[in-house]
Amino acid sequence: MANRRQFLQALTAVSSLSLASCGWRLGDVRSATNIDSDQLYIYTWTQYADQELLQAFTKQTGVKVLVDVYDSNEVMLAKLLAGGGGAYSLIYPSDYMVQKMQEQDILIKLNNQRLNGADKLFPQFQNPSYDLNNRYSIPFSWGTTGLIYNSEILKDAPDDWDYLWQNQEILNKRMTLLNDLREVMGAVLRMLGYSYNSTDKDEIKQAYEKLLELKPAIAAFNTDAWQNQMLAGDITLAMCYSVDAIKVIAENPQLKYVIPRSGSSIWTDAIVIPKTAPNIDGAYAWINFILQPEVSAKISQRLNIATPNSAGFEQLPNQIKNDRNLFPPAELLAKCERIIPLKDLEDIYERYWTQLTIN
Repeated sequence: MANRRQFLQALTAVSSLSLASCGWRLGDVRSATNIDSDQLYIYTWTQYADQELLQAFTKQTGVKVLVDVYDSNEVMLAKLLAGGGGAYSLIYPSDYMVQKMQEQDILIKLNNQRLNGADKLFPQFQNPSYDLNNRYSIPFSWGTTGLIYNSEILKDAPDDWDYLWQNQEILNKRMTLLNDLREVMGAVLRMLGYSYNSTDKDEIKQAYEKLLELKPAIAAFNTDAWQNQMLAGDITLAMCYSVDAIKVIAENPQLKYVIPRSGSSIWTDAIVIPKTAPNIDGAYAWINFILQPEVSAKISQRLNIATPNSAGFEQLPNQIKNDRNLFPPAELLAKCERIIPLKDLEDIYERYWTQLTIN
């Protein structure tokens, strides 16, 4: 699978930097955790590796944070299972991957006595279906999957997934899909009237065959590269995550994001501690830092992500609170599904995906 997130050079926080001017109003996590190590390695997604955030944590704790990034949940898990994740004390898997990592028995069960602020999460994030009672994870952000398009070129806004097939000629080699088999297959399944998490082999085959029809018009399967391509005018439409769409729209307001009316996926990226973590104290300090309402609000504003922290949400400006791309209305969310692990059937999805993207 082609990498969608380039390796990010390790970011080392500079503790001498004054953060007051940056707007961070911080509590103190040091009192809650005795930190033995002065380094903390995190394995995460590109958009979450924010240098100012890392600097703020170092200012508060004295612990330097170093970050590696991965291009997909599957790449991350493969690296861990191959023994390549021993340096990481924190990882940011998506919701369904939290379940898979639990099944692989590679996560530490969180000690609630060491957590401060988990009670400030919205109720739906305090007992999520992918990790009941947050036994192994703390949510970091959430969002949806949809379509971003150039409204100057496409006068008729796409409102559902079938728009890609209906306008295949116009979009020929000017559209990209995510480099994520469950998202892409799930979207087509949803368009066909099935579940994002279909376990029916015939339905899965139908989705694959539908994608074969569209493949000649697809410029690429990528999850990050589309952003520069869209801004440069090289593509007109892309399947994307809401968090990335919002960032790109800020640079070009002519770009618009939509959640397809037939439904899409809703996702949560969480924070977990692997059993191989060399700095567990530092990991708990980081989680408690993220749980501070002031920090969660600042992260939401800086990174254009939806916070699961209700106290942090209340500190956001009304403009952000009312952003339907960040916080979609309930009627749209009701049509969205979480991706869940499908165990034995995942081999079928993988086989179709390989045939689609390699051949």
